[in-house]
Amino acid sequence: MDEFTTRPELAGTFGMVASTHWLASAAGMAVLERGGNAFDAAVAAGLVLQVVEPHLNGPGGEVPIIAHHAGRGETFVVCGQGPAPEAATPAAFAALGLDLVPGSGLLAACVPGAFGAWMLLLREFGTLRLREVLDYAIGYAAGGYPVLPAMSRGIASMAGLFRDWWPSSAEAYLPGGSVPPPGSRFANPALAAAYQRILREAEAAASDRDEQIEAARRAYYDGFVADRIAAFLGSAEVMDVTGRPHRGVLAHADLAAWRPRVEEPLIYDFGGLTVCKTGPWGQGLVFLQQLALLEGFDLAGMGPGTAGYIHTVTECAKLAFADREAWYGDPDFADVPVKALLSASYAGARRRLVGPWASADLVPGAPDGRRPRLPPFAVGSFGSNENPVGVDPMPDPGTGEPTLRTSQEGPGDTCHLDVADRFGNMVSATPSGGWLQSSPVIPGLGFCLGTRAQMFTLTPGLPATLAPGKRPRTTLTPSLALRDGEPYLAFGTPGGDQQDQWSLLFFLNHVTSGMNLQQAIDFPAFHSAHMPSSFYPRRARPRVLDAESRVGADVLAELQRRGHRVTVRPAWSLGRTSAVARRDGMLYAAANPRGMQGYAVGR
Repeated sequence: MDEFTTRPELAGTFGMVASTHWLASAAGMAVLERGGNAFDAAVAAGLVLQVVEPHLNGPGGEVPIIAHHAGRGETFVVCGQGPAPEAATPAAFAALGLDLVPGSGLLAACVPGAFGAWMLLLREFGTLRLREVLDYAIGYAAGGYPVLPAMSRGIASMAGLFRDWWPSSAEAYLPGGSVPPPGSRFANPALAAAYQRILREAEAAASDRDEQIEAARRAYYDGFVADRIAAFLGSAEVMDVTGRPHRGVLAHADLAAWRPRVEEPLIYDFGGLTVCKTGPWGQGLVFLQQLALLEGFDLAGMGPGTAGYIHTVTECAKLAFADREAWYGDPDFADVPVKALLSASYAGARRRLVGPWASADLVPGAPDGRRPRLPPFAVGSFGSNENPVGVDPMPDPGTGEPTLRTSQEGPGDTCHLDVADRFGNMVSATPSGGWLQSSPVIPGLGFCLGTRAQMFTLTPGLPATLAPGKRPRTTLTPSLALRDGEPYLAFGTPGGDQQDQWSLLFFLNHVTSGMNLQQAIDFPAFHSAHMPSSFYPRRARPRVLDAESRVGADVLAELQRRGHRVTVRPAWSLGRTSAVARRDGMLYAAANPRGMQGYAVGR
């Protein structure tokens, strides 16, 4: 098995930034160099990602953030996941003849949470002024940036839809009527103008730093940005994946009423570390459940990359993700049995379901003796061959999470960033949503809305059932681990349902196998596609196991013998993990080489 690493693990004492795009990492490092802290740097990097990776996220999307503030000794989550609009009800979708929330268009738009979350992080935990962190994003939007190959492919896949149905997107992303080629310089003047106006209004409203940041938030959620969003949705009928045009249900009042908030993380102790994740409105709990299950196996004895190791990790993932389908949802609306799901007794009982052969079923458990229920889409694929290996179930390039395909290009979606500073602060964030494939660009703003509501079910009475004001059970899942109460490791990856699989592999490689950050990222990866997708049309691919070819022919053959439907992926194609760490007075960082755009910087 090929075990070389592509890059060094960075080490230093001043600061580290790792992300899925080199320009965002550089912007974050520039903020650290000018005296900002990790929170300032994360905001600058996150806003840049919205500009330079518009096929993966945007200002109309969302972001969960998990961080540690050294001065306060506090580890916290910023929930940048906006809720469903007040008009979004199962009855409203039933009246349209829909049994699933579409994966594109306007119907799946929730309140955009990313901008508000970044403003909260900056105001409450940062030190710099708004202009000092926003200027980088404005500069790239106004002056241009190099087009990534994946961005060019994403635009090309949507070009016909843009020309025929989404003219505002054609105006923004087909300059001169053509798809911008990879490497060409691309600007978004409408987005630059929107950010510049937000900044002008904020600075005109007050001289105080905190008041300026709050004024910027108001300009977005109760000012000209909200006005333009509401005006567009009030009149536009937009073609979506259903093949019919629909109006959106998001209203000005939904934006004006929403506020991001700080929450406590969910935690689980493993390998001498306390792992922190977001609440069950995200899928982070599935990471912790996997740890609880895997504690009963000798992973170190098996060795990473062996058939026994891959089989065990995969079967535990199936059990944890089955629980996700039955039990996860917004805890403001649903009684999610978190304590029971993470209990030693529950994990022990579930662990006994891991046998020598690949499970073909979706088997949620019964925490506290509760009987699990699943929506129809979560069981429809099991026991059938409707999704044969190698067939992409997505019916349209604008649905699902962007570029999450079974093609030779390999999966890769959303964005991620991690920051550690010399003051002891640490941040992990996974921005997503509002990508250019999701819905049409809002005229005058240069960005589009997200489609996160596709993660709700319309089946009544379930934890993830659609309801007004409710957060969808998102896949976005940054991670942070503490050692003796101090921040040790921040990490994460894009990847939709794969996020808590790829990041788990990295974590296990580092914690149980002793690899450094870069070795742990570079090691051959795999993931299960057994569970129902969180994205429209919500299909599962039972027993399918995707693995990089570097896993090795003998191991892949043994996995097939055990009943896994193995799909061999290109050698460097699965995962886009980045990470920063702090140990023994030093800072460390690493970033994924896959896709040739993620980078870590630091000194």
